[in-house]
Amino acid sequence: MGEDRRSACLLAVAVALQAAAVLGGGERQRGGGAAILDPRGLEKFVDELPDMPRLRGYGVAEGGALVAGNLTIGMYDTSWKFHRDLPATRVFAYGASRETATVPGPTIEAMRGVPTHVTWVNHLPARHFLPWDATLTTAVAPGARGVPTVVHLHGGVQHSSSDGHSLAWFTAGLAATGPRFSPPPYAYPNRQPPGNLWYHDHAMGLTRVNILAGLMGAYRVASPGEEGPLNLPSGAALDRNLVLFDRNFRADGALFMNRTGNNPDVHPQWQPEYFGAVVVVNGKAWPYLRVRRRRYRFRILNASNARFFRLRLSAGLRFVHVGSDSVYLPRPVATDAFLVAPSEIADVVVDFAEAAAGAAVLSDDAPAPYPGDPGDKAETVAVMKFLIEDAAAEEPPDTSAVPAALMPHYPRPDAREAATTRRITMYEYAKNGTDEPTHLYLNARSYMDPVTETPREGTSELWEVINLTDDNHPLHVHLALFAVLEQRSLRRVVEFRDCMVRRNDARACGIDRHLAGGRRHAVPRQERGWKNVFKVRPGAVTRMLVRFKPLSSADASPEESRFPFDVTTGPGYVYHCHVSLAVDLPS
Repeated sequence: MGEDRRSACLLAVAVALQAAAVLGGGERQRGGGAAILDPRGLEKFVDELPDMPRLRGYGVAEGGALVAGNLTIGMYDTSWKFHRDLPATRVFAYGASRETATVPGPTIEAMRGVPTHVTWVNHLPARHFLPWDATLTTAVAPGARGVPTVVHLHGGVQHSSSDGHSLAWFTAGLAATGPRFSPPPYAYPNRQPPGNLWYHDHAMGLTRVNILAGLMGAYRVASPGEEGPLNLPSGAALDRNLVLFDRNFRADGALFMNRTGNNPDVHPQWQPEYFGAVVVVNGKAWPYLRVRRRRYRFRILNASNARFFRLRLSAGLRFVHVGSDSVYLPRPVATDAFLVAPSEIADVVVDFAEAAAGAAVLSDDAPAPYPGDPGDKAETVAVMKFLIEDAAAEEPPDTSAVPAALMPHYPRPDAREAATTRRITMYEYAKNGTDEPTHLYLNARSYMDPVTETPREGTSELWEVINLTDDNHPLHVHLALFAVLEQRSLRRVVEFRDCMVRRNDARACGIDRHLAGGRRHAVPRQERGWKNVFKVRPGAVTRMLVRFKPLSSADASPEESRFPFDVTTGPGYVYHCHVSLAVDLPS
């Protein structure tokens, strides 16, 4: 923990490597005998894009002063209609009530510096309706009933007791709780820059199935004094959240999740990735949205379990990025297409006045799994459609803009400020002589091993993440922000991997020699700001400056370099890969 306990953050290992935990078994899926749906039978662009319910995360006192908000949000076993021609689907959903629960859940609108207190209430049934793998570490006490859940506010800066630690799970009525359980409510100080967050289930070993069942939603932190002068598109009609994910269905509308594992001798049901044939946006399959010829802002979240999206627009339209994950960019960045990994958020502006046609399709052409094999050509699939209409005569002209500078006062990443350098290596192992991974590790350690990363509050660290797996891992660090400085491929990676598996010592295995002459991969311009998720390339080393202090102005005082709570108490924080099926894999 270091010499000064007050100055050290507790950061537990969790990556694509987070240990699993689920209750064993699972009820038979409703419609378990129904055929898997062929998505070609569903007509695209017949459902209008919903705008999810909005919950105000603050109160207004007499005189107009903003005060802390108090919300009660439940997790409900209910139904949701994903497509006009599909029967209603059984889901787990967040909502202020069962009647108002939605997939995704309501958008929570918070104000910077004004606390939001949320009491999360588990109304889920005794057993899950999706399959899980009994060989994974259980998330409940022996003999206990109920589906465990816990909520993580992704991108939030909060005490670890409100961070949704995977061992802080609880079942309905608090009949069973995890060893790191914290009683409600969860306190979100919102003392962080304005930007985009999201909340989702984070229960040990159930993350993949609970998110697949529907437990996710958007969260915004607004700061009118900072954002107003930017003059970006605003208002509910012009500033929309787009929550993207993929699903498979049975012909009767039930969600489909494969019950047979890739390595059934070890894990009978667990699979490393889930890919759905139906693309869903805000709870509707391939929806449409009517827009005017003017600027719109879209806060695009990839809430898929494993699918990467490489998004582009037809009709000659482009994206102008104003934010990445939970932070504004210093300056806007224009792109024709961009890649967004599971749990990443892209904050973009689209000017439909530039459209060359009366409609534009948002499409995806990323391989699944990503990055795929060299030479593979991915299929281009539709995501949603925009129907572009001329403005009515009585409508005021579009006076919104994208300024040349957004939030330039944030500190620039400087590797010289790093207090220490850490090397973090991602491994995967297979048992029974197969090629299918059954165990994932960080630095040859499992999630339940003692904590190895104990950074000091108020400092930054240089992390060199060595990815020796075959997959691209969207790495997420709780509490902290980071800036990616460089990515470079390893040469003779198999030789280096074999040495690391034996010795777990990058220096002894000649990492500098294997990096020499390795290809450098440019960090996309729209991802060169401060982030909380980044795509870690396979067979490469990613260097990132991780900031264990609040993001404030470059000339912040020492007092502003501490969080507004004691980071050394509570269950601690984790970092992990956000391919949620890997999150649940035991290590």
